[in-house]
Amino acid sequence: MKNFVKHLLMLLFATLIHVSLSAQDMVVVPTEEEILSNTLDTTSPYYYTNLMLKYRMGEEQLSAEEYYYLYYGYYYSEEYRPFVENKAFDAMVEVLAGLDPTQPTIGQLEILVERGAEALEVDPFSPKVLNIMAYAYGALEDKEREVLYFNHLNGILGAIERSGTGLKEESPWHILMFSHAYDLLASKSYIYNEACIISRNVEFVPLRSKSHDGTKGFYFDYSRIYSRKPDDMVFKKDRTWQINNLPPTTYK
Repeated sequence: MKNFVKHLLMLLFATLIHVSLSAQDMVVVPTEEEILSNTLDTTSPYYYTNLMLKYRMGEEQLSAEEYYYLYYGYYYSEEYRPFVENKAFDAMVEVLAGLDPTQPTIGQLEILVERGAEALEVDPFSPKVLNIMAYAYGALEDKEREVLYFNHLNGILGAIERSGTGLKEESPWHILMFSHAYDLLASKSYIYNEACIISRNVEFVPLRSKSHDGTKGFYFDYSRIYSRKPDDMVFKKDRTWQINNLPPTTYK
């Protein structure tokens, strides 16, 4: 079922995303001083409380700059917990496993929307969940919400791409959740293998075959995720963590 759902999610990405996600003309590496100064200042257009409210309300379209500060500013929020289990997303996966994407039932779509809203409480910027929400609302013929989540999806992916080139260890794409790396690659229709650790902060996700321009894979900065690792979670091997004496759990 895991492979089926993964294939379905990639199919949904390919169906929905038609906006160019090419590398930004100017890379802006997110730094603590710069992000904090813009998101904590109540007079700033990127004051975080206002940004998040605007994002959740969905009544105004956000700019690329707003998505950038919204995404990386979340790291400093008390709600940012990258190792918390997202049970609502697991429920979405179960629905997707029994869904025909070309002929979904109204009931299935309504459950996806309900569980999607809950999943976004755990990870408000999950490209995977935003993608499913856009698909579900589109299938329900709710054009306004379909466009809203479609814009959120592309805005978040664009923010990640802006953080680096992803082509070398010195210029990785910065992410807040392990899954965001794979979601970005899936949105580009890349078939990838498991990530491998390159350094303390950077991992490399190899492609199963080189891209048309010869790219073998992409680099991602996971430092923000690692900094939130619970004290009772011990590093064992590539992307595998173990809590006390429980069997190792791999986070992807």
